[in-house]
Amino acid sequence: MTSRISHTSIDCANAYELSEWWKQVLGYVDIADDPNEPGHEECMIQTPDGSHQVLFIEVPDEKTVKNRVHFDLRPTDRTQDEEVERLRGIGATVVADHRGKYGPGTGWVTLADPEGNEFDILRSDAQLAAAAKQS
Repeated sequence: MTSRISHTSIDCANAYELSEWWKQVLGYVDIADDPNEPGHEECMIQTPDGSHQVLFIEVPDEKTVKNRVHFDLRPTDRTQDEEVERLRGIGATVVADHRGKYGPGTGWVTLADPEGNEFDILRSDAQLAAAAKQS
């Protein structure tokens, strides 16, 4: 027997504001019969097809150390550089830049959301395909 992941939970200070921010990042939406509203202590968002959900839960603790679990995001319709700039434009901050870590066209960028939760931006599928053709 095995288990499956029901959803991903993120502890935070403001569930509504962080869920709204992540909806912009991921293109996720509210659950139709349970929309998120200001003041909600738990806010869940999901892919438009409902295949994955992220739950934001307000907790009294402040974030103090690096995440032990994080998202690795692959841009779907732009390059890694374009996605990093888009996310910086909506409030992400750069934590570490590992582009080129293993040579030209490799690596990732670690960003933080408005509450300091880290996540990585990888190269897009188009960039990976282009690099494979060159090698």
